[in-house]
Amino acid sequence: MNNRLIVTLAASGLLLHTCGVTAAVSDQVISDQRAKLASQTQGQGFGPQSPRDLNQVTGNNPIHFSAAPSYSQMNLCNIHFHKNAEHSGGEFTTYAGNGDGKGYQSGYKYNGVLTDKEMMQTRMAVCPSKNGGLNAGDTIELHYVHSTAQVTPGESLAACMNEAIANPQLRVETQVFVLVGGGQGLDFNQLTKVEQTQGKYQAINMLNNMGDPVEYSGSTTGPGYNEKGSPLQVSWRVRPKVAKVNIDSVGQWCRGNEFKEDHAHGVRNLVINPALLSNIN
Repeated sequence: MNNRLIVTLAASGLLLHTCGVTAAVSDQVISDQRAKLASQTQGQGFGPQSPRDLNQVTGNNPIHFSAAPSYSQMNLCNIHFHKNAEHSGGEFTTYAGNGDGKGYQSGYKYNGVLTDKEMMQTRMAVCPSKNGGLNAGDTIELHYVHSTAQVTPGESLAACMNEAIANPQLRVETQVFVLVGGGQGLDFNQLTKVEQTQGKYQAINMLNNMGDPVEYSGSTTGPGYNEKGSPLQVSWRVRPKVAKVNIDSVGQWCRGNEFKEDHAHGVRNLVINPALLSNIN
């Protein structure tokens, strides 16, 4: 590939793979996606969207909905994670870059510094996919999705609904992790362990000592909504502190879990349009 072609592709905002180097899309690509999101949602009645900068507490989206009950009164219906944090805030405000324009290699990373031992890489591929796997030092945002419907934990958001209630209230309890090697960190399999407690499915080892969660009204996420609004209403609680999790245990979980999750999901562009954001009280 000659230099002129490389420059042309990079300038056009296309992801470039050459000589093992990945170039991110241009700022213009992200701006265009945000402009299309604004155009597609203007005057259509979409509610507040996610993810967002948790330090930006104001928004003027006119759609209001009641907060979902406490997660302890709901059924845990799905667990999945995104590579890099979708939200920005707390200990995860380091921008990973624009990525490929489709949700990968973008988002936000842990701000802290890891030891050499924690940065030891695993010998096995961890949660590999066509968009790449995970390495020690990577950040992930874990979503514990809860529903008011009478459901059992399962694959995708579809597990959060049933024929009896097509529009349940949804809540996402969110924890950001940094992956560490060298035998260090928490056991991901324990963090995602689900049992019934007082008749409700619960992630019994979900961390509740990671700072006061930021609570706000938003939507479902994922890069599929970079250019269109999400129609689902979600109550969010995002913990501001980052926990260290053992990378090998994450790889083990990806090789077999009840949610059929085997890789990290991409991230949606941070929503910055005030018309698409709720107020954070």
